[in-house]
Amino acid sequence: MEKVSGRSSEVLATSFRLGLTSFGGPIAHLGYFERAYVRERHWLSGEEYTGLVGLCQILPGPTSSQVGFLIGYHRAGWRGALAAWVGFTLPSALLMYAFARVSPRVQGPLSQTLFHGLMLAAVAVVAQAVWSMARSSCPDWRRRGIALLAAVLLLRFPGVEIQFAAMLLGAICGWFLCRQVLLPAEAISSDIPVRIAWFALAGFGILLLVLTAAAALVPHGPVALANIFYRAGAAVFGGGHVVLPLLREGLVPNGWISDDAFLAGYGFAQSMPGPLFTVAAYLGAVSAPDHASALWAIVALVALFLPGLMLAIAGLALLRRVTHLNAVPAILAGINASVVGILGAALYSPVWINAVHTGVDAVVAVSAFTLLERWRAAPVVIVVLSVLAAIVSGWLNGAPTPSQR
Repeated sequence: MEKVSGRSSEVLATSFRLGLTSFGGPIAHLGYFERAYVRERHWLSGEEYTGLVGLCQILPGPTSSQVGFLIGYHRAGWRGALAAWVGFTLPSALLMYAFARVSPRVQGPLSQTLFHGLMLAAVAVVAQAVWSMARSSCPDWRRRGIALLAAVLLLRFPGVEIQFAAMLLGAICGWFLCRQVLLPAEAISSDIPVRIAWFALAGFGILLLVLTAAAALVPHGPVALANIFYRAGAAVFGGGHVVLPLLREGLVPNGWISDDAFLAGYGFAQSMPGPLFTVAAYLGAVSAPDHASALWAIVALVALFLPGLMLAIAGLALLRRVTHLNAVPAILAGINASVVGILGAALYSPVWINAVHTGVDAVVAVSAFTLLERWRAAPVVIVVLSVLAAIVSGWLNGAPTPSQR
């Protein structure tokens, strides 16, 4: 994919428009991108676009943001890449930050009811993500077994370190059991120099080590926060929903944020356009001292996206050098299967346990899942209906409705 000449300003304008209007998660985002970048503006061919999607789907990180970032580079160089990321990310990041600033100031039974509705929406969305990923990433008994092993391991021994161990175990199992899996990426080319790819990989590894060491010295501050989000961003195979258990284990047990606030933010993020990773702006702001909420939101946001973007740069430049290795597709298949298990464990704990307390809650969550999976309802519709159901349920049980405040 040879880079063509273009202006970063047009990349920013196009990506910002997509950031305002792209609802529905990463798969829907890729559909919006194909229409905007391939069919309407002809910035790249359909074959080139398919190749970029195939590459980014096998890398850790937010697939749609990585694809947009590389399209921005293709159109207008490094400035175009940055413009594509900023434009697509900024609208929902600002909305998530605003929610973080407003939500602590809205206290009382009504706010608890609204938060509960958001948590129920999170149950349905995560369940739909598990179901969809299981069908695509675990089509045979070998990968289903890897997913089940990862889920049991996480339920028995919860923790960030165990999540990494489960993915490593998935890679090893994939090496032995998934040799028949083929890499789906189309052949693509790039003008990114190989030295830039190695520089990106080196930066990826150095930041991982440096942030971990610095966080050990100062366990509660912006650097420690960056370490939590960077480590999560470096391990997110399978899309934005997989970041849920990684971030939750890094933030909640260590006292950065409560489970209820975490799941409320995650539920609210479902109603936002753009990438789900912008939940980092909310989590960073809620974790911060009041005077530093904007800075911590930016730190969390950049730290979560940065690993995936660096790996996208390296992956595009080095893809041709690794696709001939038979072990690569097998290892990735094992990792993706383990990710399904990790997300399945997270669906039970903390998502279901913290959100579903009564039979009515279970009915609302299951109904919302059915609307998502069977009737393809938009996530924003699920959020609205879940919140309304929580308000009605709360009113029937004596909680105030908005008109009674």
